[in-house]
Amino acid sequence: MNLIFRNELEKGNINLTDFSCADGRSLLTKDYFYKIIWAKEAIAGLRIDGCTLDLKKDQVVFCTPLNFIEVLSNHKELISIVFNREFYCIRDNDSELSCNGLLFYGSSRPVVIDLGESEKDSFERMYQIIEEEFLLQDISQGEMLRAMLKRLLIKSTRLVKKELIEPNLPQGKIDVIRNFNVLVEKNFRTFHKVVDYADMLFKSPKTLSNTFSKFSNKTPLTKINERIILEARRLLIFSNKSIQEISHHLGYLDESHFSRFFTKHIGCTPVKFRKEALSEKIGKNLQ
Repeated sequence: MNLIFRNELEKGNINLTDFSCADGRSLLTKDYFYKIIWAKEAIAGLRIDGCTLDLKKDQVVFCTPLNFIEVLSNHKELISIVFNREFYCIRDNDSELSCNGLLFYGSSRPVVIDLGESEKDSFERMYQIIEEEFLLQDISQGEMLRAMLKRLLIKSTRLVKKELIEPNLPQGKIDVIRNFNVLVEKNFRTFHKVVDYADMLFKSPKTLSNTFSKFSNKTPLTKINERIILEARRLLIFSNKSIQEISHHLGYLDESHFSRFFTKHIGCTPVKFRKEALSEKIGKNLQ
């Protein structure tokens, strides 16, 4: 299944797909789509940025255009809404739904939510309406699809907020977290220390750390390091850049410093990681 709506004038595009056909799978290789992927059954072997992600039944994962996604086999149990910025401009919509919101940001691994029975029923209804809208070709089709996508994003954001360490965390503190994520995304290649981001936010490092402790079990430094490692993995797997070029790209003037940082967090050197990733990719292509 791969249902498509395009607005040729605005270049907007939204798809509803289960990745079971070539056109659907081709969306995974395009670097300008946001993806909401729902596992209707337990799924093993979904790979995001070179990491295997095993999804449980009724888990939903939110991916930005930055994420490299591989579906290792044809899973009709996966259903995904795939859309580009022109169809729904996340950056220009409500702050919680924006690219600096709780669902979509590049400074960590993709957000995954669990659907309970009531949430599952709600998602089923929304997906059913979205599927029906793809089949109704009239002047209001695009607006209806956009409205249903926004509703889905709002429901998902509420579920994310329920899972915070302090679900009633004041909006101002959530804004600090979101703004931190945006700053990390823009500056992780240049600034690697918490104090740099605290200064940009006009906060002390201690205040920033205390805010994070109420939001999740990850510290600001962990988030910064995760973003650097995520980019390093992507470049090692999907680019032809040398280790020296990658280290300079990520703000390390000394290649050995980058190598020690990578080894500490991944457990092997960049050279060994790339060699093993390449070997694994060749093995899959031969199967």
